[in-house]
Amino acid sequence: MKISADRADSFCARPDAKIRAVLIYGPDDGLIRERVTTLMKTVVADLSDPFRVADLNGATVAKDPALLADEAAAMALTGGRRVLKIRDAGDSLAKSFETFLNAPVGDALIVVQADDLAAKSTLRKLFETHTHAAAVPCYADDDAALTSVISRTLAGAGLSADKEVLDYLTANLGGDRAVTRQELEKLVTYMGITDRQTRPVSLDDAMACIGDMSALALDDLILAAAEGDSATAQRLLDRMFAEGTNPVPILRAASRHFQRLHLAGSALSHGHTQDSALGLLKPPVFFKTKPRFVAQLRLWGPARAMTALDILLHAEMDCKTTGMPEQELTSRAFLSIANAARASRRST
Repeated sequence: MKISADRADSFCARPDAKIRAVLIYGPDDGLIRERVTTLMKTVVADLSDPFRVADLNGATVAKDPALLADEAAAMALTGGRRVLKIRDAGDSLAKSFETFLNAPVGDALIVVQADDLAAKSTLRKLFETHTHAAAVPCYADDDAALTSVISRTLAGAGLSADKEVLDYLTANLGGDRAVTRQELEKLVTYMGITDRQTRPVSLDDAMACIGDMSALALDDLILAAAEGDSATAQRLLDRMFAEGTNPVPILRAASRHFQRLHLAGSALSHGHTQDSALGLLKPPVFFKTKPRFVAQLRLWGPARAMTALDILLHAEMDCKTTGMPEQELTSRAFLSIANAARASRRST
C-alpha cells in the first residue's frame, strides 16, 4: 500500500489492521523517527519493554533471513502483541520481506526504517504494492505543513503567533522535524508557564530564543557563501560541525536558498518588478536579511543559481554514496559557491 504524504500522520496513528509491515523512509530523519515511534506505540505503549519490542539492524536480518519470521512469530512472555523494528533497511531485504509477506506468521507489527529510497528501489516497490505492507514517505515539511506544526505546538502550550512571527519561525525551521520540535520546545520553555488565556509570542521573543541557535547560524553561513565570503562561511561551518550538525541538512538548507534565488531571478528576467518577484517567495524573505537577498539576486541570475544547485546536489549525493568525509565534501561545496559569487561580482 502506498501512503501519500498528506495521509502519513493519520495512517501512523491508526494503521490498517491488515498491514503487517510498514516501511518508513525519506530524507527527513527527524520525521522518520517521529513516525516510527508513533507507529510502534499503536502496539506497545512502553517502547522500553524488552518482551514486546525487538530492535534489529537491517544488515543482521539480511545475513539471517529466517530471523525475520522467527521474530515476527515470537510470543511475548508477558502477553500482548509485539512490535519489531528494523533499522537501516535497504534493498538487500526485499527478497526476505517478499517471502514473509506472501505467508506472514505471528501477529507482530514490523516497522522498517530506511533512508531516502529511490522510486526504483525494490524494497520500496514491494511495500507500496503488497496487500500486507505499506510504505510511508517522510519528506521535509513544506511551508504549509511547517506552519501547521508551529501553530499546533504553540497552541498546545497556550501560545499564539501572528503572521510576522510565523514567517520568521517558518524561515528558520523546517529542515528536520525533530530539530523543529526541539527548537519550538525551547521557545515554549523561554516563554514560561502561561495561564489559561492564550499569550502571544512576539517577534523579539522568537528572535531572542531562536537567534542564538543553529537555524540563524545556518542562515548566516548560506548568506556568507552566496556573497563570496568564504572565510566567514568556513568559520560558521566549522562551528556547526563542532556542535555535531549533520552536513546533509546544511546542504539541503543551502539548496532551498538557491531555489528561492532562482525563482525570484527567473521572475525578474520575465519582466516582474522586484517587489512582485519577491512576493512569489513563500515564506517571504525575512525583513532583516532582505537587503542581502536582494543584493544576491544581482550576483546569482537563474543560470548561476542552477550551477549552485548542481554543486549542492552533487555534494549531497557524494556524502551518501562515496564514503568520503562528509564535512570535507560540504566545505568544498561551499567554497565553490563562494568562489562563484566572487567571480560573478567581478563580471558585473
